[in-house]
Amino acid sequence: MKSIQRYIRLLLSTDQDSLFLSVLRSFEKLVSKLLAICLMVVVFVAVFDLFKVLVIELRGEPFGFFNRTLIEIFGLFLNILIALELLENITVYLKDNVIQVELVIVTAMIAVARKIIIFDFSKYEGLDLLALGFAILCLATSFWMIKRLNVNIKH
Repeated sequence: MKSIQRYIRLLLSTDQDSLFLSVLRSFEKLVSKLLAICLMVVVFVAVFDLFKVLVIELRGEPFGFFNRTLIEIFGLFLNILIALELLENITVYLKDNVIQVELVIVTAMIAVARKIIIFDFSKYEGLDLLALGFAILCLATSFWMIKRLNVNIKH
């Protein structure tokens, strides 16, 4: 018990701030690497699932036609793209130790665009589609503002 109290006092002392921050950065890097590995597994499984669906759909009767709607298949493709964008976010974070807001917004735009592309009018109402459109508009505006701000900072 005394050793735990000693470590807590050591961590809370201002002399050890740089050590504590170093431990925190190491922990963040470890978690980021674990997330990247998990996401790689997810991407691999998603690609395998997509290939399986395509093979089954293309081999079925009538030959060469899809029993599933193309919209569902496009949704699978876009899921993989979103996962790759998330992996890119993690990769940039590991390299630069900074979260790229532009990349996060682009990833969110792809995710919302996916929802719009696979939108099922039998399950949802037009108001839901308007909300998704408003979300895209807000994300696009945010992206434009960040790009504009970055251009002004560079000049």
